[in-house]
Amino acid sequence: MSTSIAASRVALTGAVFMALAPAAVHAQTPSPLAEWQYSSGILLEQMFEPKLPTWRIRVGPSASFQPRYDGSDRYHLMGGPSIDIRYRDRFFLSTGEGIGVNVLTGPNWRVGVAASYDLGRRAADDLDHLSGMGNINPAPSLRLLGEYAISKSFPLVLRADLRRNFGGDNGWIGDLGAYMPMPGSSETFSWFAGPTMTIADSRYMNSWFGVNAQQSARSGYRQYDASAGIRSVGFGVSASLRVRKHWIVSADGAFQQLVGAAAHSPITQTRASGVFDVSVNYEF
Repeated sequence: MSTSIAASRVALTGAVFMALAPAAVHAQTPSPLAEWQYSSGILLEQMFEPKLPTWRIRVGPSASFQPRYDGSDRYHLMGGPSIDIRYRDRFFLSTGEGIGVNVLTGPNWRVGVAASYDLGRRAADDLDHLSGMGNINPAPSLRLLGEYAISKSFPLVLRADLRRNFGGDNGWIGDLGAYMPMPGSSETFSWFAGPTMTIADSRYMNSWFGVNAQQSARSGYRQYDASAGIRSVGFGVSASLRVRKHWIVSADGAFQQLVGAAAHSPITQTRASGVFDVSVNYEF
């Protein structure tokens, strides 16, 4: 093995061993952040370091600057905790993935189920555009997720995520994404980047982007039926810096473009949106 290849592998191993802590607060509220960003690096950490510690615990404050709802042109700042607790490669509790278990695992893949929570949408968040539309109530959500890393020499991670909300929009929504470590990663700094695509059924789409007869009469919007299909495409970047032995600063940024029925909805004020969040985590 050449010196340059060996050095690159050492740097990569150190980077993925750090594993980014999921940083976004209120992660279950729809936002332009890609689903893979809530657990970026976790599978690679498992692949490069098979003898993981029994417990991995990271907690701290977090803040996120994001749209008030999908399609909104108004932004707000949200604050809350960043939590990521994992027992071996089996059980997890995090602000991004919820509380769950990896029911099947391998050296470079995992399949898990988790329970999470969707905060919905309040008309009061933007009465100029949502007056008469009613609320989408908060609801528990059940998710099935899977990840697969190509290899140590080509650490591209492919991720699929399928969720069902029980209440609220009562819909199915799925995400397909991919990410990998970027050049410049080291033992103290690591960053990942990759694309994502979100697909949803007609119940979800009509709850968030449709306008029925009653809503049309109250709001003044024309009636609109939002069909199932691709809701959005996007791209995200996640980074982490270890500033002390136990302290890690993490940041995420993402861009989202609404497409199809979501893009043409009369509720949609802008098709393009972004999000930025940052957290300071203490690792036990």
